[in-house]
Amino acid sequence: MDSGIKNFADLVLARMKKPDALFFRGDDGRDLSYASYWELTGRIANFLVAQQVKRGDRVMLQAEKSVEALAVFLACARLGAIFIPLNPAYTASEVSYFLKDAEPAVFICDPRKIPGDRNGFTAFTLDGNGQGIFADALQRQPSEFEKAAMNWDDGVAILYTSGTTGKSKGALLTHGNLGSNAVTLAEAWQFTADDVLLHALPIYHTHGLFVAANTVLVSGGSLLFRRKFDVDDVVALLPQATVMMGIPTFYTRMLAHKKLVREKVKHMRLFISGSAPLLAETHAEFEARFGHAILERYGMTETNMNTSNPCIGVRKSGTVGMPLPGVEVRITDPATGLPLLPGEIGMIEVRGPNVFKHYWRNPEKTAAEIRADGFFITGDLGSFDSDGYLTISGRGKDLVITGGFNVYPKEVETELDLMPEVVESAVIGLPHPDFGEGVTAVVVLKNSNLQFDEAAIIAELQKRLARFKVPKRIIAVAELPRNAMGKVQKSQLRETYKELYKA
Repeated sequence: MDSGIKNFADLVLARMKKPDALFFRGDDGRDLSYASYWELTGRIANFLVAQQVKRGDRVMLQAEKSVEALAVFLACARLGAIFIPLNPAYTASEVSYFLKDAEPAVFICDPRKIPGDRNGFTAFTLDGNGQGIFADALQRQPSEFEKAAMNWDDGVAILYTSGTTGKSKGALLTHGNLGSNAVTLAEAWQFTADDVLLHALPIYHTHGLFVAANTVLVSGGSLLFRRKFDVDDVVALLPQATVMMGIPTFYTRMLAHKKLVREKVKHMRLFISGSAPLLAETHAEFEARFGHAILERYGMTETNMNTSNPCIGVRKSGTVGMPLPGVEVRITDPATGLPLLPGEIGMIEVRGPNVFKHYWRNPEKTAAEIRADGFFITGDLGSFDSDGYLTISGRGKDLVITGGFNVYPKEVETELDLMPEVVESAVIGLPHPDFGEGVTAVVVLKNSNLQFDEAAIIAELQKRLARFKVPKRIIAVAELPRNAMGKVQKSQLRETYKELYKA
């Protein structure tokens, strides 16, 4: 990047070649040009300064999706404050933890969720229609804003991890983390000012907030901004878009939509999927019906995007592609930390300008997960094939150790998902009196009315897998528990069925 560009706000301004070009088109009827959006962020920055927010102070937001909510991030980047988005579904007790941990100067929230105890911060309201005390106050603020002097290494956002194995950790991301990744993705995915991205993702998560919005911002394209994913709405809008980013659930629902035909998407340039694994079956069916191979990529809260299938070239189903330019990815033995060969499953480690600075106020966890040579231990297991494509095998904590043998859930899930009667599966380890952990599969069947033959599925798996990998039990359910981004919640399955093997 140009030496005169020193932070994310500088980057956005430098790339704003056509201020009058459309940036945002909302489902509330509002259109904003790049210039109008920049002015909105200036009013927010001035408002925050009026609340005594200074460089390095935290600004927390728990509000429904709106252009005002989206603009708070860039306003913080211009001011030098640190933006913290929260899932609107978090309860009061969950939010209380974040407030105590981050100690924000300002908390912007839904009118129904104003905390009773507001010690140490000021609260302002903002609803899903962009209305509230916060929005009203912006009208009285000037749009011109004198930027603070931030550098690439300064923090600009804290994203809290999901906290499935304990209290959520806040990953501090810098201007450089987000700026470098936005430019890299725009180039890797060949975004231009002609692109229109259909945006139906939440904006409290790195996928919708940074990957989608920032990639468009630095390329001069525009957003078709939807407050939620509605398959009828999305199908109707596709003729206006060139690119769509989504989670696997979006694509399975689109495949089930009777009005979505090949003609409606022949003009589309790119479909991208992330945040959860895309079934090979979904990938194949989407390509067969619509002529588009969905592009899968791999990222996480602490690193933004790490790898991607190519925009031009072979997109391998079941893989998340190759390391992005400037990003290093290696596979190591979880026990020793030594590098492994292609084909061997191990811990995925990442190093590059995209990797977060540290965990907020948690030096011990930072030291445990970022090695001395700068590689971040992701906690994900995976392997490279001979062509350099990465396959994710699951989370390290999901590894099943049964009778002293390691079982990687993805390997068993792949075989289950190939069976004609199975839609999808999740493999977990449960306490077992003889084996320590018993390999257990939870499956969703294509036809719930058919009699479930557990023994037949186990018998078929015994033909395909080593005996120690074969599930001791298979449980049929109507659907797998997922979080808002479509990831299967294996911790919930482990809790639900923890007594399965007890006498």
